Amino acid sequence: MDAKPVLHVAVVACMDARLDLHDALGLALGDCHTIRNAGGVVTDDVIRSLTISQRALGTRSIVLIHHTNCGLESITEEFRQELEAEVGQRPVWAVEAYKDADQDVRQSMQRVRTSPFLLHTDDVRGFVFDVTTGLLREVLPVA
Repeated sequence: MDAKPVLHVAVVACMDARLDLHDALGLALGDCHTIRNAGGVVTDDVIRSLTISQRALGTRSIVLIHHTNCGLESITEEFRQELEAEVGQRPVWAVEAYKDADQDVRQSMQRVRTSPFLLHTDDVRGFVFDVTTGLLREVLPVA
């Protein structure tokens, strides 16, 4: 099997164990690159991974997936202050907490579309996965 994804797709999603991305998207092993983090948010490191995925491994399409009942909906940026109090050092990264999955998907789509490092930003789609029903709902960008 080649490291280049067969479908030339990169998927960015939350690390939540309830999300079976391949099943939800009807994908097989080798079809896509999968980049997961807390919340599925587009951070600098996600842009790094997408850039490598596109420039070195030929992906052209990007799918962003958040989900209902995400743990990031109950965490605040105060989490960083709590860590600083506990370990004596404040993390350099943002928590990227959010209250509205649809709005955060739109923000993530915008971050991808405006990145100067990505070659292909014309095929970026965002979805919210419902952890209760197992269904994906597409989030359209604001016109």
